[in-house]
Formats: sequence, structure tokens, C-alpha cells
Amino acid sequence: MVDELLVPVASDVDVVHARQRGRELAAVAGFGSGDQTVIAAAISEIARNILMYAKRGEIALSVTTNGDRQGVVVVARDQGPGIKDVTRAVQDGFSTSGGLGLGLPGARRLMDDFEIASVPGQGTTVTMKKWRRLHA
Repeated sequence: MVDELLVPVASDVDVVHARQRGRELAAVAGFGSGDQTVIAAAISEIARNILMYAKRGEIALSVTTNGDRQGVVVVARDQGPGIKDVTRAVQDGFSTSGGLGLGLPGARRLMDDFEIASVPGQGTTVTMKKWRRLHA
């Protein structure tokens, strides 16, 4: 299995590619089709945010193991304007673009672990993980 798969995000086609690669990695890691879809949806939301706010960035995909759990790790990075108020940004309905404000909160709900590190003027890193039991 690949240590880390890096997918650049600078266009709508890249969003689709990142989503597909995330689904493929989840399948290889043993996730069922439902979880594959959930992971792909979360990647899509975060990748669209990169396009909307930062114009370009990247998504790193990897698999990790923690005890009896295996997880897909998604790290989305950009060097865009950053998020001024991360707490508000993950609340349903909050948007600075006039959208529905469901992207970050939706991705957070879909994944098991979700963290945002953002510095206004320097960029944002979103780290998400979805876990499955190895011996269920």
C-alpha cells in the first residue's frame, strides 16, 4: 500500500479525482461501500472549500493503524486566506461565501476524527480520519 497519496486540488476535475482516489484507498484498506461513500463525500466537501477559498491546495491520503483499528487519513492543506473563526466555521449554516454553510460541519459529521488548524493569511489544514475495526 502507498505510504501517502498526494492529490493536487486546483480545479473541479481535481475534486472528482481526490474523491475517487479516497474511495479507492478506502476500498483497499477494507472499508465497506457505505464507508467508502462517506469518506469520498467528506473529501469532496473539503476539496470544494479549497477551491472556493484558497483556489489551490492538496489532499494527502493515507492509511494508519491504531491498535485494533485501521483508518483512512485525509489531510487537506492550502495556503489561502485561512479561517478567522474556526469555531463558527464548523457550525451549521455559517458561511462567508453566501453558501449554505454545510461543508465543514458536514465533513466533520461524516468522519470519526476532525481537526482544523488555520492561521489567517497563511492557510488551513484539515485532518480527518475514518476508522474501522480490524477484527470485527
